Amino acid sequence: MVATTNKRSGTRRLLAHMLRDRWLYILLLPGLAYFLVFKYAPMYGIIIAFKDYVPFLGISDSTWVGFKYFSYFFSNPAFGRLTVNTLTLSLLNIIFYFPAPIILALLLNELRSQRYKKVVQTFLYVPHFISIVIVVSITYVMFSSTGIVTKAVQSLTGQTVNFLTSPGTFRSMIIGQTIWKETGWGTIIFLAALAGVDMELYEAAMCDGAGRLRQLWHITLPSIRATIVLLLVLRMGSVLDTGHEHLVLMSNAMNRSVSQTYDVFVYQQGIQSGQYSYATAVGLFKAVISVTLVALSNHVAHRLGEPGLY
Repeated sequence: MVATTNKRSGTRRLLAHMLRDRWLYILLLPGLAYFLVFKYAPMYGIIIAFKDYVPFLGISDSTWVGFKYFSYFFSNPAFGRLTVNTLTLSLLNIIFYFPAPIILALLLNELRSQRYKKVVQTFLYVPHFISIVIVVSITYVMFSSTGIVTKAVQSLTGQTVNFLTSPGTFRSMIIGQTIWKETGWGTIIFLAALAGVDMELYEAAMCDGAGRLRQLWHITLPSIRATIVLLLVLRMGSVLDTGHEHLVLMSNAMNRSVSQTYDVFVYQQGIQSGQYSYATAVGLFKAVISVTLVALSNHVAHRLGEPGLY
């Protein structure tokens, strides 16, 4: 009886809060509808990972095969190579790309001229809006055998480096393109976090004789630590996402040994080969691993005293 009463009172409080903040909930509806229509509804298609999907028969009438395609993928000789390539590229992204927006935001935060700061920010945001196709095209022009970068390296070292076909330079070029294209845009969140730092802390530190580096280490970084941890936890959810379009555009027969990742494999099997069930099974495996990594990293963040996702 007491539990029923508490449940009813909790429901009344929830309805009262929703009525009070009804306009905020109305503003929430478009975003909610987007996720329901474009994110949750398509999840019904995951079923084809467990079926021998034939487009003419449809999802419901296709033959159920269970974990056939998962077993086929795990026994595939390419499984180990795909895993190594994906994890290597993701690890390099975390090591080199993830800190880049933080460092750039800290540098921008030190600028005292607001007008100059806005101009710099504008130029840093522009690469984000450039198509990856254009970025790859620029790379091909600069790093081809007759490109300006290749010619400069050849004149300085006396050796010709095949940037576009060498497996040894493929990953560094992918990371370099990502840093150039997305670092400026990634500073937005960190600059917003830096704007919330109490300026009185800096004034007190200056009175104690702390220099700019000590203020950065003892005030700025601790103040945005929660934001950094939160974004790192979210980043773990996409640790296996390497982006098929970027890699497909940069890959060729000479660097295919390092350019093949899960995303590229799913694209090739699903779009090019028409093996929809097989591609869906690989994508589902990747999604399960990503959710697991988010849960584990969030748990570690809580154990270390950080708020995390919840």
